[in-house]
Amino acid sequence: MKALYQKYRPYYQDSLRLAIPVVISQLGHTLVQTADSIIVGHFAGTIPLAAVALANSIFVLALVIGLGISYGITPLIAQHNGRNEHEECGQLLSNSLIINIVTGISLFVFISFGSVLIIGHLGQSAEVVRQAKPYLFLLGISLIPLLVFNTFKQFAEGLGFTKQAMMISIWGNLLNICLGIIFVKGLLGISPMGIRGVGYSTLIDRCTMAVVMTLYVFRSKHFRNYLKNFAIKNIDKVRSLKILKIGAPVALQYTFEISAFSGAAILIGTISPVAQAAHQVAISLASLTYMAASGVSAAAAIKSGNFFGAKRHQELRLAAISNYHIVIVFMSVTAIIFTLGNHLLPWIYTSDNSVILIAAHLLIIAAFFQLFDGTQVVGLGVLRGMGDVNIPTIITFIAYWIIGLPVGYVLGISYKLGVEGVWYGLVLGLLTASALLFMRFQIIGRKHQFKIPVIVAQD
Repeated sequence: MKALYQKYRPYYQDSLRLAIPVVISQLGHTLVQTADSIIVGHFAGTIPLAAVALANSIFVLALVIGLGISYGITPLIAQHNGRNEHEECGQLLSNSLIINIVTGISLFVFISFGSVLIIGHLGQSAEVVRQAKPYLFLLGISLIPLLVFNTFKQFAEGLGFTKQAMMISIWGNLLNICLGIIFVKGLLGISPMGIRGVGYSTLIDRCTMAVVMTLYVFRSKHFRNYLKNFAIKNIDKVRSLKILKIGAPVALQYTFEISAFSGAAILIGTISPVAQAAHQVAISLASLTYMAASGVSAAAAIKSGNFFGAKRHQELRLAAISNYHIVIVFMSVTAIIFTLGNHLLPWIYTSDNSVILIAAHLLIIAAFFQLFDGTQVVGLGVLRGMGDVNIPTIITFIAYWIIGLPVGYVLGISYKLGVEGVWYGLVLGLLTASALLFMRFQIIGRKHQFKIPVIVAQD
């Protein structure tokens, strides 16, 4: 163990320096929904909490599509920075900003006129649907400023500047919590808004974060050399396609995974509102650890992109393995926390004993899939940094939609194992994705390391 640690120590240090701020800023995306669930669960009740679960299960699909497309710029920035092609980074930022604004508007339209229309035809409780609609509409609007924020966040992180987005995310979440309590409960002379209150607080939070992150990038001396060619008029087809060739498959990767969990939430909603609320509690906790792992994945993508651009394939492999080690240790710790605190953690969200009892059982299952969830997302990050995104996209589709969700349906609905049966299927999907993505990394990494020609998805 000591020899292993000495071998990877510089890579652990480098990865953690990048990863820790990214982890915290990545958690910000999930903490918004987590804060909404906690505030609604304690101040509004079980039916509104189920409405939050339903709205989030639909909104998260749009969220991960938008975030995935915005991630397309990061490995490109890292690779060009590794080759000291600084001015190209500004032109990529111009294209990415327009792409993400158009994506945000398109997703808002989809949520407003698509999801809001079909939400009443999913076999859910009528009262849950009624309360979910206005909250979902406000979340849809908030996507536009969120993707503006993420454009500049991914640009800065691709260059190795990760702390600023972290600080903005922390303050943004504090603002969201304070406003959410005020709006939902009805404080400071404001009438109680119920579930709409957390929708408004989320929208205000994300608009504020977008403005602050934009000002930081344009005013910081660190980015002056990179922004010389930044201009809206520099939009061009070639660079936009480069971004989309990475961003679109990444969006699909996240979509296949998250949509499986959203599909699971809808399946569980047909069982009962209590089961749906319990699912929301357990999945909110699991989402926190997932987003933390995705922060490690983002750092892995940055380092892989740097080393891949500089053709330092041996260092790329060592850095990638170090990120696998980091996420395994982290997810092992969270698995222990979920196991020991399975009856205590749900109290953060609700005091309804029937919800807590079901959520406690789900947290034991969540503890089991922690390792698979962490290693699969790191595998995606490493491969993304190397520009290999198409085959991993196929892997995620197979893992979640051919294996995970169908098995969950059979166990949970057909064999009447209920919410736990649905979750068993999700565990199998995560295990499949983790194993196949690691195998893909081993094959691609070793061939590059030993300079054997290989055709990857982006070549």
